Amino acid sequence: MAMTDTPPLRRTRRSLPIALLRAREAVMGPIREMLAQSGISEQKWRVLRVLQEQGPLELTLLAHEACLLLPSLTRMVRPMEDEGLIRRTTPKGDRRKVVVAITEEGQQFVASHSGDSAAIFARIEAGFGHDRLEDLLDLLEDLQRLDLRGGDSGR
Repeated sequence: MAMTDTPPLRRTRRSLPIALLRAREAVMGPIREMLAQSGISEQKWRVLRVLQEQGPLELTLLAHEACLLLPSLTRMVRPMEDEGLIRRTTPKGDRRKVVVAITEEGQQFVASHSGDSAAIFARIEAGFGHDRLEDLLDLLEDLQRLDLRGGDSGR
C-alpha cells in the first residue's frame, strides 16, 4: 500500500485511546494523592474496594473486577496479606482455587479513606454535572461491552 493510500489518523486530541488516558489521569490524580499519604497503591485500593463491595472472590474474578492482570494480582496478594488487609483461603472442594477476602483491618482502611474518596467524587460531580457524569458512566459501560478484538479493521 502506498503512503498516499493510508487512511488518515485522527488528531490526537480526538483520539479515543488518548482521550481516555487523559481523562483517567485527571480522575486518578487526586486519588493517587489521597492514597500516597497512607502508602497504598491505586491497585491495592481497587482490590480492597472490590472486596469491600462484593465480598470474598476467587482470584481470577477479583483480577477482572479490579482491572488487574492475574499475574499482577498474584504478586500483590502476599504483601497485602502480610499487611493484614486481606486473607486468602483455598476451598476444600477445589485446592486449585484461591479465594480472597478483605479483613477487618482492610475494611477499616477503606472506611478511613471513604470521606476523602467521596469528596473527590463530589468535586468531579460538581464540576462535570450529575447528569453528565451518569451519562458518561453509562456510555463507558456501553463501550466496554463492544467486542473490538480481531475483526477486519474496517476493511
